[in-house]
Amino acid sequence: MNSIQRTVTVPVPVDRAFTVFTERFNSWWPAAYHIGSVDMSEAVLEQKEGGRWYERGVDGSECDWGVVLTWEPPTRLVVTWQINGQWKYDPDPDHASEIEVRFAADGPQQTVVELEHRHLERLADYRELLGAIGGEGGWSRILEQYSAATRTE
Repeated sequence: MNSIQRTVTVPVPVDRAFTVFTERFNSWWPAAYHIGSVDMSEAVLEQKEGGRWYERGVDGSECDWGVVLTWEPPTRLVVTWQINGQWKYDPDPDHASEIEVRFAADGPQQTVVELEHRHLERLADYRELLGAIGGEGGWSRILEQYSAATRTE
């Protein structure tokens, strides 16, 4: 399995779907899904190519997850995932997988959001991650949280 693919349809226009996913990232990312040594106070996705996506701990510490490779509002976002099988940040870009998120209008008030987490084989000890990110508690749950956030925005 070199990629995980998930799709969710949300009841908002494509520009709003992209905005909630990116600018309101912290409003829907599960707080329990962090890799830092302390509880997470905030999940951050910087709004530009070359930007970071990372967590900020309750003590102010920061822990990177990856970088923004592609920033094409409101239709496409690609970030690296630099978290290895021990749930630690790996700074080596050769070990990074990628997450691509595409946003496509399905009528004026509905958007299909497609997520692909690819190049998993690049990650150190990636097999340790597959069950967690590919199972119901992984990308499926995260996209459910995102979908719920689009309904409350």
